[in-house]
Amino acid sequence: MDNWITRSCDTFLDRIGRRLAGKLNRPSSGYMPFTPSDFDTLCRVLRPGDVVLIEGRERVSNAIKYLTQSTWSHAAMYVGDALPAPDDATEPHRLIEVNLGEGCVSAPLGKYASYNTRICRPVGLTAKECQQIIGFMKDRIGLRYDLRDIFDLLRYFFPTPPVPVRWRRRMLAIGSGDPTRAICSSLIAQAFQSVRYPILPETRIPETGRAVDTEQSELLHIRHHSLFVPRDFDLSPYFQVIKPYLVEAFDPHLLQWDELAPST
Repeated sequence: MDNWITRSCDTFLDRIGRRLAGKLNRPSSGYMPFTPSDFDTLCRVLRPGDVVLIEGRERVSNAIKYLTQSTWSHAAMYVGDALPAPDDATEPHRLIEVNLGEGCVSAPLGKYASYNTRICRPVGLTAKECQQIIGFMKDRIGLRYDLRDIFDLLRYFFPTPPVPVRWRRRMLAIGSGDPTRAICSSLIAQAFQSVRYPILPETRIPETGRAVDTEQSELLHIRHHSLFVPRDFDLSPYFQVIKPYLVEAFDPHLLQWDELAPST
């Protein structure tokens, strides 16, 4: 009898979770990419192990952007040709990401062709370490997002919570006891931590005996993978920001200007 009640409760919560996830994944009205990268150039510039940050257009993206005080609401890892080629003629999957309601999945790069993106590249990794990071992500494809954890979903329905900025990052971790239930950047952070590659600078607490202040305490908490957010790869001093147009011998003298446009 108890097992039947438990299964019924899980089924009920899962149905509610699917409905909530569906609402959160709906596109927001009025989204317009400001300066999306040229897709062909983006494809040529990316290297396996790069972190691709995305300015999402879904309702959940608005909440993440507010809570993290950042343009970037999503992160995916570019893995090159590490995944099997599709049987049909569709675009190969070269990204691995964690999506709300889905879990860890692969995706084609063309999925984000019309989005604002940023490339964050780790520096100094050996070929073996890069393969270990990609292998870490590949091994986790198929891990599902637990839709029964309603707290993980409800937190995104309050995009402007009346809490201090220093606590907003913690709101992203409410209910997330498992990295597959956290936002996308958590699993990517784990992958880099698996080869001891830093994301944010280590914090050293002076041995003075005094209490740790609020800022130092927050930085110490960020060491845990569940509290990493997409913008941390952008802000990290250990990831190089790659701008596709500048990589391929950009020459400002070749630009075609509209001579009739008013000067500013």
